Amino acid sequence: MAFLPKQIHIVTSPKKASLLDKLKEECKRRIDAELVLHVKPKGEDGKKELNAVLQAIKGAVVGKAIGILPKEQREGALMKIWDEISQADDIEKVDIAPGLGRVLACKDEKEILNAKKASHLSAETMKRYVVPQLEEIIDKEKKVPHSKLSEKTEEVITNPTKINVKLKSENLDICYPPIFQSGGKYDLRPSAQCNDENIHYGTIVASLGARYASYCTNVARTYFIDPTKEQEEAYDACLKAQQAAISELREGASLADVYAKVISTLQESPNGDKLLGHLTKNVGFGMGLEFRESSLILNSKNTSKVEPGMIFNVSVGLQGLEYAKEGSTEPQSYAVLIADTILVKPGGAAPEVLTTSAVKSRKEISYQLDEEGNENEEPQARNAPPVKDNKLSALAAKLRSDIGSEKTAEQLRKEKQEELAQRKNEETLRRLTETAGSKGSTKDKVKKELIAYRSVNDMPVGRDTDLQIMVDPRAEAVLLPIYGRLVPFHASTIKSITNTQDGDRTFLRIIFNIPGSTFGTSYTAATKHPDSIFLKEISFRSTDVKHANKVVQEMKALRRHVMQREKELDERASLVRQEKLVLAHGRVHRLQDCWIRPNFGGRGRKMPGTLEAHSNGFRYNAPKGESLDVMYRNIKHAFFQPAEKEMITLVHFHLHNAIMVGKKKTEDVQFYVEVMDTVETLDGGRRSMYDPDEIEEEQRERDRKNRTNAEFQQFVRRVQEVWEKGFPELELEFDIPFRELGFYGVPFKSNVFCVPTVNCLVELIEMPFLVVTLSEIEVISLERVGFGVKNFDLTIIFKDFTKDVHRIDAVPMNNIDTIKEWLTSMDIKYYESKVNLVWKPILQTILDDPQKFIEEGGWEFLNMEGSDTEDDEEEEEEDFVPSDEEEEEEEEEESEDESLVESDDDDEEYSEEEEDEDGMTWEELEEEAKKEDRRKALEQGYESDDAKKRKRAPARGRGGRGGRR
Repeated sequence: MAFLPKQIHIVTSPKKASLLDKLKEECKRRIDAELVLHVKPKGEDGKKELNAVLQAIKGAVVGKAIGILPKEQREGALMKIWDEISQADDIEKVDIAPGLGRVLACKDEKEILNAKKASHLSAETMKRYVVPQLEEIIDKEKKVPHSKLSEKTEEVITNPTKINVKLKSENLDICYPPIFQSGGKYDLRPSAQCNDENIHYGTIVASLGARYASYCTNVARTYFIDPTKEQEEAYDACLKAQQAAISELREGASLADVYAKVISTLQESPNGDKLLGHLTKNVGFGMGLEFRESSLILNSKNTSKVEPGMIFNVSVGLQGLEYAKEGSTEPQSYAVLIADTILVKPGGAAPEVLTTSAVKSRKEISYQLDEEGNENEEPQARNAPPVKDNKLSALAAKLRSDIGSEKTAEQLRKEKQEELAQRKNEETLRRLTETAGSKGSTKDKVKKELIAYRSVNDMPVGRDTDLQIMVDPRAEAVLLPIYGRLVPFHASTIKSITNTQDGDRTFLRIIFNIPGSTFGTSYTAATKHPDSIFLKEISFRSTDVKHANKVVQEMKALRRHVMQREKELDERASLVRQEKLVLAHGRVHRLQDCWIRPNFGGRGRKMPGTLEAHSNGFRYNAPKGESLDVMYRNIKHAFFQPAEKEMITLVHFHLHNAIMVGKKKTEDVQFYVEVMDTVETLDGGRRSMYDPDEIEEEQRERDRKNRTNAEFQQFVRRVQEVWEKGFPELELEFDIPFRELGFYGVPFKSNVFCVPTVNCLVELIEMPFLVVTLSEIEVISLERVGFGVKNFDLTIIFKDFTKDVHRIDAVPMNNIDTIKEWLTSMDIKYYESKVNLVWKPILQTILDDPQKFIEEGGWEFLNMEGSDTEDDEEEEEEDFVPSDEEEEEEEEEESEDESLVESDDDDEEYSEEEEDEDGMTWEELEEEAKKEDRRKALEQGYESDDAKKRKRAPARGRGGRGGRR
């Protein structure tokens, strides 16, 4: 391929040429360049076509050089011929790799997103896999080679589901094999290789790099076991130098200045001059599609400027260091390496550290074993945060805390909740203050005036007609005879109709809507004529029962039709206009034979339809010709839930703005397939587990479930690719619920299984669906929490205080710790109370005066437990003041020396005296009750329970002692 000023020349085979031929018009339209294809016939060497390209190059670059990539390895017979004919001609060639790298150095939004995903994977691998593995090796004194740990880490990077990182494995790769070094042998270059020696418990250097969609990242950390003061100082100096280099990477800065900043920072540290001699030749380099951009090396000679969008690997290393170990005369060798992936921000803003989740402060990377070095005792580390994983809880107690200062998960959770409480009060005040000015800006909806007839001439009957109640469906009116005239009333003015029959007469009662009734202030007549007098109700008596019943049915049917139509119009009036669906050309991703919820309505058997993914949205086609469009930009959350313990596999979309499905307004649309049929055994008998028919049926169900899950998985993966390519700004991604964090509860009317996802709390199996966005939650109130209670209520208070709270009732008490841990991990503040609160007036009070709410403690009024304990302590301090006499009595009691036998006897005597004073014993009371029962039985003529037992006794004794003759 050769790029000329106005032409692009490509030498290719006939088959590939037919594919590339379609790009000619697009190439001309987009870049105003001609695409010239040189087709190499099959069986020929292509020398003729290559000469044609060479002649075109000569004509376009007269007196100029041509750019090449000399370091790129060119393979194949065609490239060998090109090298021969191009070297024979006298054409100047220039290496354009640095310039090309410079052009590609500044990343666009999509490239930055890919780099962030790769950085997230690198940091999470270091945090969630490498660190726990090293801790387990140290704790259990395992013999693990460096190369073995490198292989396992590489498997985690290429399959990140092991550490709960949701990235597509087909887009993942490693930048280089993960490097682990210890035992005095260190090579800080990325090209270093792991040896087969076991990991040594001293200084461990770990570095790894993940690649996502071909974009590279890097992270490196150094871990110390029993570090000396000299090692700690060296690490602090290295960390400080790296942080100084990161802060220097701003728009317009020189790369040489970044290196100079590292030098000056190291010089200011203790033993700085000594450490400078061990600094690596450079302190990082630019990254992107290439792991190491040769034109963006961070050293003293590179004067290139930093530009926004550039990504750097800032790597500060000290190698060849030595320290004296206690009890040993020979110095020990060690190294320090700290590396992170950095994104340069525009406008001179501080750069963003993309691998920040991999902690690197000295307190978090150093471990302290016992001083005596006793191998039988368990190692301990210091000043590091606790490990949340249950599998590492034992190690956390040994490696992540000092003796006597261990913190339980409950204590850590309380500390995090106290921090969230303070932050939440500040956020609430700021949000309510900002939105206070927008109150009352909304305008009430103005409904059209209801008119049955414009004039008397429009009425269907004349004035001389017999007076009787009539229903006019065309005008949606009811005509009532009042004082000798038929008076029309629109159907929407009627509130209710009752018909009561008494003998041969019937009484008809009609109640109308009036101001202040349950109809509400939206009643048009009440707002338009506030000073008018309204008719509340009217009654009629008739002897024609048949006609009265017919009129009542017609009026109810008319009213029902009008109210349903008005409701649908109101719902449609609040809808947001959606963009038009653009149908995809070529291959369309489809999900066949799936059902929709809520359905389109109507009578007849439900039929499955097809869900199609088009250019800017989904389209669901039903067999009866009905269709539904769901735009990508209207999707707020997308969920994929495979069938595990449920009977359906589904994809669910929670929308920003509601849409109409049939005649229903909804913000949730679901497409699902039943993976097994509901079968009811008519004979009611049990079938054997070894029944071949039963085994075959179960196998068919499993195959069907796996097949359906795979089809949905493939559809979701393809749609995700469409979103990432065409709509990266929406950041849409399918969430999969975490079943292990789920709990049962009653969010609406039935007991269902609620499960959290990354961004929501959902229940997607039964309707109505539950989808709660976690970012919209203000606080959570756990109500009816008390000792001995089997379940509690979870109340969700939203940031929008005008919105009603949502309560999930009857959550089992054994889930409360899991829920607390999950809420804390999601930075959601929760409170506990022993009673259910009435939230509507509480939220209204907060809205009325948010400043006063914060001054009185904010959300701490929900902290019932804290207030109760404080009140109890105050009462104890105020009420209990021991007197001198009581103190003397206590001293006498302490001085007494009585045997346990004597105290037991005294207790028995005391208990007997108590029984005598109180009255009869339990045995005496029971005997007295039996006598009373027998006496009543004799008086009333029925047998007591004892008498019945005595009569049945001989029958039970048959064949035993009672049956002996």
